[in-house]
Amino acid sequence: MTEPDIFYILGNKVRRDLLSHLTCTECYFSFLSSKVSVSSTAVAKHLKIMERQGILKSHEKEGPFIGPARKYYDIAISRTYVATVTPNVFWYHGLDLKDPNEGTFNIEVSLPETKDSDLTELVTQFLRLNRELNKVLQALGSVEHGRDVLMSRIKERYLREIGDMTQLAILHYLLIEGTATVDELSDRLNLKEREVVAKAEELGRFIPLRIKDGVIEIDSERLQSEGEGDGRED
Repeated sequence: MTEPDIFYILGNKVRRDLLSHLTCTECYFSFLSSKVSVSSTAVAKHLKIMERQGILKSHEKEGPFIGPARKYYDIAISRTYVATVTPNVFWYHGLDLKDPNEGTFNIEVSLPETKDSDLTELVTQFLRLNRELNKVLQALGSVEHGRDVLMSRIKERYLREIGDMTQLAILHYLLIEGTATVDELSDRLNLKEREVVAKAEELGRFIPLRIKDGVIEIDSERLQSEGEGDGRED
């Protein structure tokens, strides 16, 4: 399969929102349609584009109730994309997250001491930085593989022990973005703001949160102290 045009895919907000929902769990068509502010016809078009590009895959599955099988969608790739755009460099790269490299990566970044270096020296230094960049990409692949594995375990554990998809969607967003406004989550989840606050407060029973002035974030200090407390008890 050819490399998907990831920048074309990510250049559309609706497609970005659909991908965000699909990273929480596999979704059937009508659920996805309810989570974005465009028509079901437009959603079907966006899903078809991403499936054709190899970003998504679909399958039919029987639901819990009597009726026709539902069409579900899953993300079909596991890659990180890196891009640089400057007056001198345009470059992008897709990086597989399989088989991560473990260990420490020593990265050295330095430029020639003077601007009067001859052309061969400048080219040599550029090629050296290319080699250092490859180390960065290997390290990034390892980090992103680790985040992917941990997110999968968090989702599985949360759904098994608590089972609330909306709370999980809020937690997922906070883990990725670090912080969120109630307004952002209201738009992302297609919920009223008071419903977002209520769900965040419920989530706060399990994961310590700070909810203040319309901003929600994970309380890292409380999380760490509670984790250390659990460790002492064990």
